[in-house]
Amino acid sequence: MIDLRALRENPDVARASQIARGADPAAVDRVLSTDLERRAAVAAADSMRAEQKAFGRTVGQASKEERPALLERGKDLAAQVRAAEAAANTANDALVAAHKAMPNVVQEGAPSGGEQDFVVLEHVGTPPVLDFTPKDHLEIGEGLKAIDTERGAKVSGARFYFLRGVGARLQWAMLNLAMSKAIANGFVPMIPPVLVKPESMDGTGFLGEHNDEVYRLANDDLFLVGTSEVPLAAYHADEILDLTDGPIRYAGWSTCFRREAGSYGKDTRGIIRVHQFEKIEMFSYCRPQDAADEHQRLLGYEREMLDAIEVPYRIIDVAAGDLGTSAARKFDCEAWVPTQQTYRELTSTSNCTTFQARRLSVRYRDEDGRPQIAATLNGTLATTRWLVAILENHQQADGSVRVPEALRPGLGGLEVLEPAL
Repeated sequence: MIDLRALRENPDVARASQIARGADPAAVDRVLSTDLERRAAVAAADSMRAEQKAFGRTVGQASKEERPALLERGKDLAAQVRAAEAAANTANDALVAAHKAMPNVVQEGAPSGGEQDFVVLEHVGTPPVLDFTPKDHLEIGEGLKAIDTERGAKVSGARFYFLRGVGARLQWAMLNLAMSKAIANGFVPMIPPVLVKPESMDGTGFLGEHNDEVYRLANDDLFLVGTSEVPLAAYHADEILDLTDGPIRYAGWSTCFRREAGSYGKDTRGIIRVHQFEKIEMFSYCRPQDAADEHQRLLGYEREMLDAIEVPYRIIDVAAGDLGTSAARKFDCEAWVPTQQTYRELTSTSNCTTFQARRLSVRYRDEDGRPQIAATLNGTLATTRWLVAILENHQQADGSVRVPEALRPGLGGLEVLEPAL
């Protein structure tokens, strides 16, 4: 949730953020009006309780003759207190609902607009010039006997697949490289649970507008995560962290699940948009004043990994309307895909400021020892989709694939993946 005090003091900032997102600025006024109603209802309930308490002292001092009438009055007061408390609870629920419906306030400098209104910050590397007709990643993967979507669909349905042989080994090499880099940069490696409680999912902002993207196990009231950001954010819920020595950083290795609702007919071929995949996710807790620098640091780690797999990519500043509920700023790294002649997203890194930590009650102590809300950030360090960019950019005319040097140790020194006979 956004800072309610800041919203009261400067609502125009939140209204401008809503406009930049293409969202309704009236949501700000709904929060403010429900806040006023809640404060009035709480004040009324407090006043009624004070009156009841004072009246209780009067009853204790009354004569025997006066007491029956006073007791009746006491019953009326008790009923009024219960009604006032119920009204306060209802008003509080209304405020919580309106408050939770507000997305994070967009960071100054982020472009306004929707999905296509991103700003390209930098191009890194040059798309390969191939002197043959390139194959797409699925055709290459099938030739290597590395990807099997046919049997994936037979076993589990559309948008599922098997990685086999060198396909499985290539993914392991890539994810192990990513985790090794994370550990070298001070991240604590984590293998988190992939089933979480509703409060964990809601606390990170993945319910509400993202609800249709999430798999839910109704019988157990648990959710399958679409990213280990969720369990890593909830890991320190209701805790006070020690950030004296700087940010706390975790790198989560997990299987991720997404329903891909609303993507009917998009990227149905291959493994670009699937229901299940592996991912290494960076997650940081830091002081709010350090969040912008930490965001650049996470982006730097992503760049190191993309440089290691030797693919051309660009960095974009994602527009406000494409940020998602929790993010105040997001940078994507998109790799060149030769057969599509365009760049496709491989990584995202988001600065969620205090939005998630406020919902999850994750705090730290400031220089005066007072608890303050922490900031959270996340970023992808490697994921299954990267195989698309690796296979297509490093393909050779005979159907083989050159292995980027950084991945060779994880493949037993293999320099080239040869088509299977």
